[in-house]
Amino acid sequence: MAFKTIIEPFRIKSVEPIAWTTREERVAHLAAAHHNLFLLPADAILIDLLTDSGTGAMSTHQWAGIMEGDESYAGSPSWVRFRDSVQDIFGYAHVIPTHQGRAAERILFGIVCKPGDVVPNNTHFDTTRANVEFTGAEAVDLPIAEAREPGAEHPFKGNMDVAALEALIDRVGPGRIPLVMLTITNNSGGGQPVSMANARAVQAVCRRHGIPLYFDACRFAENAYFVKLREPGYADQTPKAIAQAMLRLGDGCTMSAKKDGMANIGGFLCTNDDALAQQEENLLILTEGYPTYGGLAGRDLEAIAIGLQEALHEDYLRYRITATRYLGDHLTAAGVPIVRPPGGHAIYIDARAFLPHVPPEQFPGVSLGCALYVEGGIRTVEIGTLMFKDAARHDLVRLAIPRRVYTQSHIDYVVEVVLHVWARRERLGGYGLTYAAPFLRHFTARLAPLKG
Repeated sequence: MAFKTIIEPFRIKSVEPIAWTTREERVAHLAAAHHNLFLLPADAILIDLLTDSGTGAMSTHQWAGIMEGDESYAGSPSWVRFRDSVQDIFGYAHVIPTHQGRAAERILFGIVCKPGDVVPNNTHFDTTRANVEFTGAEAVDLPIAEAREPGAEHPFKGNMDVAALEALIDRVGPGRIPLVMLTITNNSGGGQPVSMANARAVQAVCRRHGIPLYFDACRFAENAYFVKLREPGYADQTPKAIAQAMLRLGDGCTMSAKKDGMANIGGFLCTNDDALAQQEENLLILTEGYPTYGGLAGRDLEAIAIGLQEALHEDYLRYRITATRYLGDHLTAAGVPIVRPPGGHAIYIDARAFLPHVPPEQFPGVSLGCALYVEGGIRTVEIGTLMFKDAARHDLVRLAIPRRVYTQSHIDYVVEVVLHVWARRERLGGYGLTYAAPFLRHFTARLAPLKG
């Protein structure tokens, strides 16, 4: 018999206190942070859903691995265990460690992109887009039509529009496209998965035109579990086998191990291209470190090697996806507009639908995020006009759930706070910018509430 109560597939061995603040204190903290949730001190946060990147809890096996970390500058046995674990899952010839995913992006795009190039993706996330555009290339998002409707139900809203990819290649020519990238799961698109069929179709287009296919594989394990649940023919396969099959469709990947690597820091860049790998390692040495540590300590390599395998455990993935869906379904039942169906690592509230009286140029996602913090001490992140400027298709507020950190009672509290704000949504107003950096402005922007 299947019971309704969500039980975390772990026991709590150590606890960390979280900060209780008053509403008045939070109003003051927010003003001091110029109404940018990134600028808030972490000890002023009660439930931190800003990101699932590097914020998870590590297992006893990972902590044990940390104690075995070998800190040799070159050729550490920790590097060997890290490389073998990555290759076991990802299957690529060359594994290049980096301190986190954006470093892998910077190295890859810095080598293969030049001004005038075009990089298609199902949807670029913030650092991916910034690293592409920093080279002078153009980042183009090609989501399927269903992804443009937040409330539409579709099992694989993360898919790339294959016909649009073909049309783009015909328009600009394959010579201007150094690679095609698929982000699994599609973070900016609501944490939505990519189907195996779509990945195969994208690969076929790439092969036909001689264009490499790369995965942004940050949440590869969650994507694999969605394929198992939703795509015909995969119900009897393990998440690991599904992940291996999908990743082997590519020519390489970038990876932030702070997500489905279950670690607090780290990432890697993979490729099957020997000549490209040599260029990437040369740049790695210049900016990150020697190729067998890449800016990471040996203990970090050990934690990632173990975490990658743990992320594919089916009991963990069942809990992870069920807990996220629990949050999303409770909000939907109360009428709160979210991206449907619920994603893997986060719930995305549709801020434009939540606050229809606040136009995009007044940052409805910022307004909603600030209200959730003031009313309940919850920190979220805006994914919309502030983050992506004119490229924003939606204004979303992401509630990213750290791995193995919060319990069901924490999630029930989040539901209560969101519904409290939902009942008072007409009182919320827009915001204006007082400072913005040229790239990735959402990290350091300063805002102020608009009067009237």
